[in-house]
Amino acid sequence: MDAIANRKFLITGEKGFVGRHLANKVKMKGGEVVTLTNPKGECIDIRDWERIKSLKKVKGVDIVYHLAAITYVPYSWREPRKTYEVNVLGTLNILELCRIYKVNKLIFVSSYVYGVPKYIPVDENHPVNPSNPYMRSKVIAEELCRGYHQDYGLNCIIFRPFNIYGEGQNENFLVSSICSQIVKKKIVVLKDSRPRRDYLYISDMVDACIKSCLYKNRNGFDVFNIGFGKSYSVKEVVKKAIEISGKKVKVEYKEERRKSEIMNVVADVKKARQELNWRPEVGLEEGLKFCLDYYREND
Repeated sequence: MDAIANRKFLITGEKGFVGRHLANKVKMKGGEVVTLTNPKGECIDIRDWERIKSLKKVKGVDIVYHLAAITYVPYSWREPRKTYEVNVLGTLNILELCRIYKVNKLIFVSSYVYGVPKYIPVDENHPVNPSNPYMRSKVIAEELCRGYHQDYGLNCIIFRPFNIYGEGQNENFLVSSICSQIVKKKIVVLKDSRPRRDYLYISDMVDACIKSCLYKNRNGFDVFNIGFGKSYSVKEVVKKAIEISGKKVKVEYKEERRKSEIMNVVADVKKARQELNWRPEVGLEEGLKFCLDYYREND
């Protein structure tokens, strides 16, 4: 059976960064995409259970990709209540929808939830240790998924992506900020040059989502790290981006460390390679080129 063609998918957060790319891919492969919108095409608040449960178009959905969430860590510090409401209550509502309509599978996109690593690379058995409201909300949402699997037999896959980047991402996020500043301002101003992250290009994240459709998880509940498997410092990313751009760009670092900053993370993705037959294909240099080209074309 084809992973996508002639199957019906509910994608929450379809207007977000990952959601847009995923919805386009599913449609391109012949799948039907339904969304949390009313007949006028207006988005329904994921916290509004009364409106969500009345969506008849959800009937017959094969797979749900649950992406809708507040994802910006600084915002989660400022607005913890809203972060928990959207990320936790929203997930609960989607799980209930899956239970009521007997959905075959839920793929929940969580986040990096391990805190300061006790060892590197970080595998799925690493202790969970959330260090900000955003991470905590995702951990609670993961446990809700586990509960619906154990109590109602819902087939769940949890993805823990590390640092996703790519064209169209909000400029609050590092790679988009760097590329935008290079193209538009020819000066890059950032807070801290030191933190190292494992950067995953958007097409590789989407590919993992697509491959999860045919994965027959024996236990009915699985967790996968999704990352590239190598970390780069902010300074290294900036240097590579400037070299690729071919521009003369001034760089300023304030060297201000963020609250609860994690200084290095690297994903162990052996499990995803072995069980999903997935591997990242786009290296940082190629991904940065795509992002720079995007800003040049949209400048």
